[in-house]
Amino acid sequence: MAYEILMPQLGLTMEEGTVSQWIKHEGDAVKAGDVVAEITTDKLTHELQSEHDGVLLKIVAQEGEDVPVKGGLAYIGEAGESITAAPAAAPAAAESVPAAASPAAAAPTADGRRIRISPLARKTAAKLGVTDFAAIVGSGTSGRITQKDILAAAEAMKTAPAPAPLSVAAASASEPAAPKAGLELMEGDTVVKLSGMRKVVAERMLHSHTEIPPVTQNTKVDVTELMKFRKLLLAETGRKYSVNDLILKATAKMLRQHPEILVSYDNGQMIQRAHVNIGMAVALEAGLIVPVIRDADRLGLDALADSAKDLASRAKGNKLLPDEYKGSTFSVSNLGMFGIETFTPIVNQPDAAILGVCAVQDELTLAEDGSVSKRQVMRLSFTYDHRLIDGATAAKFVMDLRDLLQSPMCIVL
Repeated sequence: MAYEILMPQLGLTMEEGTVSQWIKHEGDAVKAGDVVAEITTDKLTHELQSEHDGVLLKIVAQEGEDVPVKGGLAYIGEAGESITAAPAAAPAAAESVPAAASPAAAAPTADGRRIRISPLARKTAAKLGVTDFAAIVGSGTSGRITQKDILAAAEAMKTAPAPAPLSVAAASASEPAAPKAGLELMEGDTVVKLSGMRKVVAERMLHSHTEIPPVTQNTKVDVTELMKFRKLLLAETGRKYSVNDLILKATAKMLRQHPEILVSYDNGQMIQRAHVNIGMAVALEAGLIVPVIRDADRLGLDALADSAKDLASRAKGNKLLPDEYKGSTFSVSNLGMFGIETFTPIVNQPDAAILGVCAVQDELTLAEDGSVSKRQVMRLSFTYDHRLIDGATAAKFVMDLRDLLQSPMCIVL
């Protein structure tokens, strides 16, 4: 008896996933618990395991393809078995065909053709004002319109020339538009297919940047005392805290004092967030993931440092659970270890702000009495959604955070 492998729902808000890689191929023997494919969501790459023994009879979703939750991916059964009447692999899987097809269906166009569009693409289209689905060539299965198609259409709308006068437009109506040409390859160029996670990161970054009116404020912080305090903690406790640990702790404390930063924009209304859940950007070879330290303001320095280390380690090993990379209300991105002096982080929606942490550098400072001393300084790059946070509000938060970092004993009190 053949069983259908379905796209799993890895989080309450997940609507579709991307098949990033098939580990098993048609004809391969499979045992229950074997990893058969890697699935990429908007947050991470998930190893999909088989629930049955048998042979991988048929792959119906190709690598790089977007598939709705409960949509069919492949079939497992006995060698040579027909899959025309294969039962579902789980009780809910009997709905896999309508679940995959119904979200993609839309009202017919003027010529009677039906539009297939994924739920995530439809939601994105509503936000970006894309309404002419008939003009979009879908890149998904059977021409289904995916989120990346909507993002591309929204970007094209921004750069499209103004409509020609009616007489000119009518004269050129019969001439088909020339297809957009790809980049001309030069000798030695190599075309590299984007991984599933890299494509998702690209789409999310574009979506955030085009939807949010961002502003970035850069602030210099004297961290001379903070670095001394870090050495003192090592001497007193025997534990080596990272600079990032101290910054996370200070940020969590300051966010509790500035709830106006903990907000989200949703369809013309503002949501005031109740929890200080800090998303911590972690760079992976395939992209970027943001595991979440929940209720960070309630954690002591030890607990917060342990949580940050554990999440970063498991993120790099692709061991995070779905609940561990969602629910952030603020994000921190630290590029200081790379010597970056300043940068413009992109807001991680639905958060309204993100803190960029830069390198610690030596700097000569002129005192009021004319003496020169060497100080250690670091710059913070604070990007925020200007729909929700005003410049003065953002500046007060950053100034208070700066003052706290310059009086490090207060971080742990």
